[in-house]
Amino acid sequence: MNPIKKKLVVLTGAGISAESGIPTFRASDGLWENHAIEDVATPQGFKKDPELVLRFYNERRAKLDHVEPNEGHKILARLEQYYDVQIITQNVDNLHERAGSTNVLHLHGELTKARSTVDEQLVYDIGTKPINLGDKCEKGSQLRPHIVWFHEDVPLIHEAIEIAESADIFVVVGTSLQVYPAAGLVNYVLSFVPIYVIDPKKPESATRKNMSFIEHIGSVGLAKLWDILVND
Repeated sequence: MNPIKKKLVVLTGAGISAESGIPTFRASDGLWENHAIEDVATPQGFKKDPELVLRFYNERRAKLDHVEPNEGHKILARLEQYYDVQIITQNVDNLHERAGSTNVLHLHGELTKARSTVDEQLVYDIGTKPINLGDKCEKGSQLRPHIVWFHEDVPLIHEAIEIAESADIFVVVGTSLQVYPAAGLVNYVLSFVPIYVIDPKKPESATRKNMSFIEHIGSVGLAKLWDILVND
């Protein structure tokens, strides 16, 4: 009879995918790939210039064919041998899945999917194919990226809260804990549950009891976490 595995919940952010060559949007100049965030990552931007927004995400989607999961992604996948691993990611790429992780919740949507502009329940797998003006859902409405933009609700946050509450161990990697509501998930972790924060720079907001800090980039920090969780 196999023992019940402990629940290991991992919140990941842009930092873990940056090692694979996917740029983060929080550049010092406030631009994302030379575009203002308001122009390409808000409902208002899509209404103003849908062709620009579609082209922007088409380019991001096409780049997925040219990047690979890094060692950080792979370590999280291998941890499933020892733990019941649930990943909550702020990333819209598919690198966790490609590395082998089987339980991934995408808080901010998925780049490889499109959805209807009139019915958010109509979601379509498109892989790395483009979405063009004139591509419509079955109800005859324009398709848009299946991305949670700024000023939009995060529909999966309630599911993420329930997962955080169920954690036996909670890990934060590649995120500064400044993007809400995702950053607030640590507040739902039970007070006695250990929290490991992996980041080259200790987040200023990380003040919870039971927090341990591993001040390295994702792949290096996760290798050290492996030693703590598996080898010890």
